[in-house]
Amino acid sequence: MTPTFAAPPAPRAQTLAAAPLALSSDFGGLDGDALGLVQRRYGDRGLQVSRERYSSRNEDGDIVCTARDGDRIVGTLSVRFDDDGQGGGGLNADLLFREELGAWRAQGIRLCEFGGLAVDKHSHEPKRVLAQIFHLGYLHAHRRARCERLVIEVNPRHVAFYRRCLGFVPHTTARHNPRVAAPAVLMSIDFATVREQIARWGGQPDALAAARSLYPLAWDEATEATMLARLP
Repeated sequence: MTPTFAAPPAPRAQTLAAAPLALSSDFGGLDGDALGLVQRRYGDRGLQVSRERYSSRNEDGDIVCTARDGDRIVGTLSVRFDDDGQGGGGLNADLLFREELGAWRAQGIRLCEFGGLAVDKHSHEPKRVLAQIFHLGYLHAHRRARCERLVIEVNPRHVAFYRRCLGFVPHTTARHNPRVAAPAVLMSIDFATVREQIARWGGQPDALAAARSLYPLAWDEATEATMLARLP
């Protein structure tokens, strides 16, 4: 387990918000309170999630990122590294989108998948939770593991949100995903684009309207460097 890191106090614009989030990460599959949060939030949307059917791959090499507000987990995100052809079964998205992922692999692009994303609807600042747990996943996937492209599976209802708030681009029409008994769309973003957006907007919460994304709620350069140095 990486040392839990409490992000420094938010800028003045956020001083009336919740206490600093405690972010941590560990290798292994989604479990415990983090899995419970995913099950509650996915269940709220009518999706069927259980520990047994959630993943179609070996999760030993995954990283589960969590955000805590006091004693309560308010956010979670799983980082999955592509090991297609190495005995790990590739990514969960291969179940529906293997042809699309294969095209990137054929170009030598190193893929990574984010899944199990859930934010507590009762958290004080859900947008900040999402932005910072996404930033932590980005540090693991791109800054540490050097992955080049990020893929996610998204319910069609949420495509517009991920396009607008984080810059993801849809690559397919909806296909039925038996793991959650719901349709899914493949979306992706180049990690170089994520890095550019964080460098431009990170640590500037007052710029949310100008950025028209969640990147101003990501960490500034100094905080990112501290987080990166504490990763395993």
